[in-house]
Amino acid sequence: MITISRFGYYWLDTWILANVIQLATQDFCVRYLNHTNDPCGRQFDQMTQAARSAPANIAEGNSRHSTSKETEMKLTDVARATMSELANDYLNWLLRHESIPWSVNSPEHKAVSNICLDRPGYKDDVQHLSSIHILAQKHKFDFWLNSGDSLLAANCMLVLCNRLTLMLSRQIERQLETFKEEGGFTEGLTAERLAYRTLQSIQNESPACPRCGKPMIKRVAKKGINSGKEFWSCSSYPDCNGTLNVT
Repeated sequence: MITISRFGYYWLDTWILANVIQLATQDFCVRYLNHTNDPCGRQFDQMTQAARSAPANIAEGNSRHSTSKETEMKLTDVARATMSELANDYLNWLLRHESIPWSVNSPEHKAVSNICLDRPGYKDDVQHLSSIHILAQKHKFDFWLNSGDSLLAANCMLVLCNRLTLMLSRQIERQLETFKEEGGFTEGLTAERLAYRTLQSIQNESPACPRCGKPMIKRVAKKGINSGKEFWSCSSYPDCNGTLNVT
């Protein structure tokens, strides 16, 4: 059975919409790119790879949530950057055809923007049910994507790409706030290690800091003329920078 903790990204609206965009981009490229307008196949590869990168990086970033919040934010930002790149490809398609993207005040833009994604309701058999859910969300945009008109499809995709970019920006903001409050895995390990070394110093009757009186910890100088040599450092460093020579 697939557990929620292992596949938490299956419940993320960003991951679901990223999959919708990936599927729709693959359809777009198959339908409208050919040897005449894309003789080397570079645009096909570029667009499909950018579309693939978004759900892949969202999934990988979310999977690193418990071990490295910094990595989670970086990967989410990669997803946001590739989505901006894909949006530019759709914008370029419209401009190549002497077409202007929909105004945000146009009925067409509002119609696509007002379509909401359903909340996922799966509790088990996640991969099976989430696939059904993703396809159902994609079909909400069939009027534009399956119209046979590449300009309608490109406009719809441009709206969706910009929408996901904004959603990812908000997701990164939430991740940053969590990081500020809780720290990351590396910070947690550092705190645990410092607490253990402080306890060891107390048990071994290490000297007290001449400045604040707290227990001192043996450290090794990493640079300067004393590089490689041990010295006593206050356990509350960097709040206190008291030091003593090791005798």
